[in-house]
Amino acid sequence: MYTIRVRGRLGTTALSAFPSLVPELKGGDTVLTGLLVDRSALFGVLAQIEALGLELLELRQVTAGPTSQESGGDRSPDGLWA
Repeated sequence: MYTIRVRGRLGTTALSAFPSLVPELKGGDTVLTGLLVDRSALFGVLAQIEALGLELLELRQVTAGPTSQESGGDRSPDGLWA
C-alpha cells in the first residue's frame, strides 16, 4: 500500500491517469492511496506523475501495524524502533 502526495488539486482528467488509486485532498494537495502490486506498478505511477508535469511531494509505503504488543516488539505506532 502506498500514499503519494502531489502538489495541488488534481482535476478529473488528471485523476483518470490513476484508476487504481483513491484520491483525497489534504491541505491543498492531492494524496493518492492504493495498492501497487510490484515495483513496475510503482514506477508506472511515478512515470505518469512525471508525464503530467505534476510535482511529487511525498511517496510513502504504508504497512499495516502490529495487532498486538507481542508481534510489534519495541516498535512505536509510527513503525519506528523505540
